[in-house]
Order: sequence, then C-alpha cells, then structure tokens
Amino acid sequence: MKPLGQRLVEAGLINDTQLQSALREQQKTREYLGRILIRLGYVSEEAVAAALSAQARVKYVDLGQYSPQPEALQLVQEKFAREHHLVPLSYVGKVLVVAMANPLDIITIDELRRMSKGPVEVVGATQSEVLEALDRAYGVGVGAAWNEVVEHSLRHVMGRRGAGGTETDVAQEPPVIRLVESLITRGIQEGATDIHVEPEERLVRNRFRVDGVLRQGPDVPKELQGAVIARIKVMANLDIAENRLPQDGRMDFQFGGRQIDIRVSTFPTIRGENLVLRILDRAKLVLGLEQLGFTPDHLTFFKRVLQNPNGIILVTGPTGSGKTTTLYSAMSYLNAEERNIITIEDPVEYEIQGIRQSQINVKAGLTFANGLRHILRQDPDVIMVGEMRDDETVDVAIRAALTGHLVFSTLHTNDAAGAVPRLTDMGVAPFLLASALLLVVSQRLVRSICNSCKEEAEPDPALLRRLGLQTDGGDQLKFYRGKGCDKCGNTGYRNRIGIFELLRVGPEMTPLILEKADSGSIQRAARAQGMRTMLEDGIRKALRGTTTLEEVAREALMN
Repeated sequence: MKPLGQRLVEAGLINDTQLQSALREQQKTREYLGRILIRLGYVSEEAVAAALSAQARVKYVDLGQYSPQPEALQLVQEKFAREHHLVPLSYVGKVLVVAMANPLDIITIDELRRMSKGPVEVVGATQSEVLEALDRAYGVGVGAAWNEVVEHSLRHVMGRRGAGGTETDVAQEPPVIRLVESLITRGIQEGATDIHVEPEERLVRNRFRVDGVLRQGPDVPKELQGAVIARIKVMANLDIAENRLPQDGRMDFQFGGRQIDIRVSTFPTIRGENLVLRILDRAKLVLGLEQLGFTPDHLTFFKRVLQNPNGIILVTGPTGSGKTTTLYSAMSYLNAEERNIITIEDPVEYEIQGIRQSQINVKAGLTFANGLRHILRQDPDVIMVGEMRDDETVDVAIRAALTGHLVFSTLHTNDAAGAVPRLTDMGVAPFLLASALLLVVSQRLVRSICNSCKEEAEPDPALLRRLGLQTDGGDQLKFYRGKGCDKCGNTGYRNRIGIFELLRVGPEMTPLILEKADSGSIQRAARAQGMRTMLEDGIRKALRGTTTLEEVAREALMN
C-alpha cells in the first residue's frame, strides 16, 4: 500500500520539498499527514480525500449527491458520527454504507460493525462535506429552516425591545446569535468569498459572492436590521455605537471543525450600515502551482523561471483576479529550509508556515518601501512585496533584484506588456528594468463548468466571429456548458481557474525597453517569441471543456 505522501507526489499534486516539510511538521504535532498538507496550503481537501480513498481501496464520492437515509442514521449516534468524521448513508440488506473522511480508520470501522451488527461498506469523502452532511441530516446549523430561525429571532427581538432592551443587549441573545451564525454558515456552505448585508427600505438584503458573481441569499426583516448588524459588530470587535463612520474588523468563525478568518467592513448608507464580510477560508486556498489553471507548457515555463536566483517576477491584473493566490503558490513552491523568504503585505491574507510574513502599518510608519528596506537587512533570498504601489517601492524592489534577491510583486495593468511602460512611467531607469525584470504574468479568473451538469453546447456564431473562431464547416469546434443543478446553485459553474499571459523578458526585449517602447510594440515582440495571450489561453480551456466561451469573452475582452 503506497503511503499518502507518495501518492500525492506521483500524481504531481505536491513536490518532494513540500512533502518533507509536512513530514517534519507531523513529527512535531502528530497530526494526520493529510490535514497538515491541507493546513499548509499544499493541496486541496478533495485531493487528499481522493488519495486516501485510493489508498484504502474504496470509492471516493461527492456527498452533495447523497441524502442520508433515516434507517442508517438511527444506527449511529450523532456524537459518534461527529467525533469520527463519518456520516451513515444507507442501510439496505443489512449492509451499512458509511462515508468517512478517513477510510483507513480500522478501529472505527470495527465499532460500526458492532453497532450495525453486520457488514459495513465504506466510501471516502472530504471532512468538510461529511460535517456539512451531518448538519443537514441531524438538523443543526444551516440545516434548520431559515424561516424558523428568522421568526424566532423576530419574536424575541420585538419582545426585548418592548421591555426596553438595547441593541447591545439584543445582540447577545441566543436567537440573534443563531440567526447570524446561520447566515454566515450558509454563505460558507455555498462557497461565498464575501457576504453582503445590505439594508433596503423594507428589508435587509443578503447576497453571497460565489465564483466572482453576486448571488441572492436569504433576506432578513427590516425589524432585525439593528440586531443583525450589532451582532456582527460584536463578533468583529467593532464599536456598536459608531454608525456614522466606516469601520474595519475581523473575527474567527468555527465551521466544519476548522477556524475561518472573516474580515468585516462597515459603511454608512442612507438606509443604515452596509456590511461586507470577507471570508478567508484556508481550506479553500490551494497553494499548489498545479491547481492554478496553468496549461502544462505554461506550468513548466513558470517553474523554470522560478529557479532564477535573482530578478523580479510581476503578477498583474485587476482586483480579484487571483494575483495574491498566484504569489502565495509561488512562495509555497520555493519554500524550503535553504531559503529565507520574507513578505510585506497589505494585509496578510493567509499564513504560510516557514515564511516570515509582515503587514504594513501606515500609522506606525511601516510602508511597503521602508518595510522592504528593512527586509533587505534580514538576509533574504526571496522577497514578496504585496503591491508596487508607489515610485519609492518600485525603486527599492528593482535594486533588491539587482543585488541578488528574487523579488515578487503585483501591479495593476490590463495585460503583461503594459507592465513595462508602467514601470518606466514610475521612474525606473530603462537599463535597470531590462536587467532586473524576469517575467510578467497577467491573469484573470474565469468560472469553471460544473462537472455534475456538464454537457456539449452549440457555439454562438456571433461570439465565434467576435473571437475569430469562425470555421468553414461551422461544426468543427466543440464547446461545453453547465445546464445547472443543485450542486452549482443552478448556475452551471462551480469554482474558478485562471487564464494567463506569460511575458518572458529576455535579451530580445532589451532594445525595446531601452527605447521606452509602448505596450503594443512589446506585445508584438512577445507574440513573435511565442507568447500566448489571455484570450488564446482562455479559448484553449473552453475547447477542453474547462470553461465556457462566454466566460472567456467576459474576462479577456471586457477587461
């Protein structure tokens, strides 16, 4: 039986350096290796669950497609199921079928045989899906009817107000606590990156941003507006009494056996305070380069550039295009005992073990520029600067790259070629830029087609013409779409991947940089050297059935 780590390495999901790092951590903590790999961001929870299932020689299932049967639930106590991260699925012909996060747990399987007084068939699943299935099966958390939670909260709040209770008092009451926790839990379960709490004239509208698109969530009566907002502010350690000025805070939220970091932002509007809860779920952050969406040739090329001992690598794109995830993945790939990696960020979104991470504090005088200067005194090999925000930061970063350091950062440009003139506009001498710049990665995120409802789709002729894909036969190209199902919220999409443009700054670019060529000239030169545009990269992924042409056009043409 192959060990879990070996299976993941052979599958190309982690590398040897990451495995050794996780094994060293296991010696200290005695955790399961799979949980460590997920916590460190090296691999997804789904990949670990699939590998464990293969190791145990059992089927790996998507629990979203199953409804636990009452006959099976009656055989296993809820407390036991939660403690051992399993959910009973069915009991037919005296055979108990159970989904387990750890299908190698022989002791627990033996105990299940004793409980059911018969054979047990095990299937594998992720721990998160097991716990979510338990919530649905046993009627807790979001499994409780939303309307019931709202009605109970409304009755309680109106009663407390009638007795002279303040919003601060009401925010501490169990029904309100349950209501807010149910809202956050529902957002997390739907895969939201942000939860919007938006006061309207007659109600409080809640929306979830899923795969980059806002989706309607459950509304809350206007009468509960003050209680809900006060409760969230209490959880985020914000000033409840301050409703005239914006505030920022954070909270830790327990979900599915893990702790999730949530950043809270308030903003006063004419209808009341608008709140946005940014969900930073480490279990959803995958720091393997292989999971970003690079095509095999792009991945090989990117890894080769990462081996340079010095120079600058830039990732460009608008806010929300996945730049930070790409940078974190590169840091994780380079993370090894022989390298000293230091970052300065705004803010630190996820912690990566083995890397020194710092956060700017403008009020205290710690900016990107002076933070970078101090980092250079810390004997770094690799430096990550959250953003090339000003001329001073750019100047220090360029000089760091020219003095033996590998520097990573981000820049806001529409494409890879635009980064070069942007840097010269920020005061970088062309001869220094030509010597320091190694690579510019420009990217966008597109929604992936839901695999549960994927089907062939007839290409839109107008869109094909717009993308330059019209063929003589008209039926030579195959494209796909998701028709919509419960798994994807009837959107046809589930999760996102990147589409990329990789501009290698080699000797052939030096004359153009020295003469301060515009982005169009640099783009043409890069294309002549074989660079693939984001649009072309997206079309490849649409032809492979990973995304749709509509998504590619929306991101590659509109931005």
